[in-house]
Amino acid sequence: MVSSAFRRVAHVCVYPVRKASSVSRGHQHPALGSRPAASGFAARGAPGGVLELLGQSYPQDDYSNLSRKVLSCVGRNLHNQQYHPLWLIKERVKEHFYKQYVGRFGTPLFSVFDNFSPVVTTWQNFDSLLIPTDHPSRKKGDNYYLNQTHMLRAHTSAHQWDLLHAGLDAFLVVGDVYRRDQIDSQHYPVFHQLEGVRLFSKHELFAGVKDGESLKLFEQSSRSAHKQETHTMEAVKLLEFDLKQTLTRLVTHLFGDDLDIRWVDCYFPFTHPSFEMEINFHGEWLEVLGCGVMEQQLVNSAGAQDRIGWAFGLGLERLAMILYNIPDIRLFWSEDERFLKQFRVSDISQKVTFQDTQDQPLLPHHLPPHGADPVPEGGKAHPPGCAGGCCAAAGRRGQVLMASSTQATALPSLGFAEEEEEEGYCWWTGALLTF
Repeated sequence: MVSSAFRRVAHVCVYPVRKASSVSRGHQHPALGSRPAASGFAARGAPGGVLELLGQSYPQDDYSNLSRKVLSCVGRNLHNQQYHPLWLIKERVKEHFYKQYVGRFGTPLFSVFDNFSPVVTTWQNFDSLLIPTDHPSRKKGDNYYLNQTHMLRAHTSAHQWDLLHAGLDAFLVVGDVYRRDQIDSQHYPVFHQLEGVRLFSKHELFAGVKDGESLKLFEQSSRSAHKQETHTMEAVKLLEFDLKQTLTRLVTHLFGDDLDIRWVDCYFPFTHPSFEMEINFHGEWLEVLGCGVMEQQLVNSAGAQDRIGWAFGLGLERLAMILYNIPDIRLFWSEDERFLKQFRVSDISQKVTFQDTQDQPLLPHHLPPHGADPVPEGGKAHPPGCAGGCCAAAGRRGQVLMASSTQATALPSLGFAEEEEEEGYCWWTGALLTF
């Protein structure tokens, strides 16, 4: 999500089964923007300037805090570059959902949206998700603002309300998200999230349950640790079972069978109850995603009052770093063929293990080793590829949950040497700088 309270997890929300006039099931949304042309760029925070981005013009004001370095990442869409490791992860997740969940007419149940513009309104990014106006996640120091009303999304959940309002009941959203963050081998101000949402009607949720017609989705009671005040216990338990079963199938598809999984109760602002999934990978417990039952107030506000749903979120970088043994999150931005060619596979499910070169390593030798100490609580670092919102690509703030490595690896220049202020870690000098 957006702050430590959100644990930087990818938020996902669900919405009822209604026909969406502008979206076809199982098909991707048309591209909303290409590589950005950032012209008319005025000094950051200087009122009166105009920023042109993705074909739109945005007047700048005191909230504006974008730099050319950040803008250079907009439109790269690494998750859509064929054979890029983030693309491979995205395609594997898509393939799984397409095959496992089919609608009544044989078409995929889940619609996929992977090319929304990252420019959203502050209403979409915060208010639509019930985030209070005084919540610390709105701070300029944590986000990239074009102006007071527009920003680069901090999570893919910024599109959630619109999709729910359009009538979708099952969808995946994939995209690049932006948060001001310390730069090191595990953290980068731009990363990629994938979230999923599914809503159920009474008939759908209780189908196959004996005497299911007598069961109800809603009641008026009190909120507890196990359910919201508007949900019945039987509805929540069935929904929780379906959610955990869905995600267990997904991670076993990615990591293989015989995977040890455990669920941890947690808090997210847009789901209740909420959970984090941890997997035992090479003897270490790793947090890989967050999930939960959608807050009914959010679902209702989008027009799905007769539905109840779950949501999950995960970070593509985190999964790719684990699955492909990629030691540094900055490598995803490399255009070095020695890195990219290792992921040109004939089958997206093919096993790939990243190999650095011995004579000319891809990353500078002076970079801290993969297993370096994590940034302590209170710093600006977050786990790689975490998302935000109802649940998400999980990871506790400032805690790196990656298997350690003794190999010191680093990465190629990304062209961020220009003198602009944004907090980050300068990998080529080891100095703290502004990104």
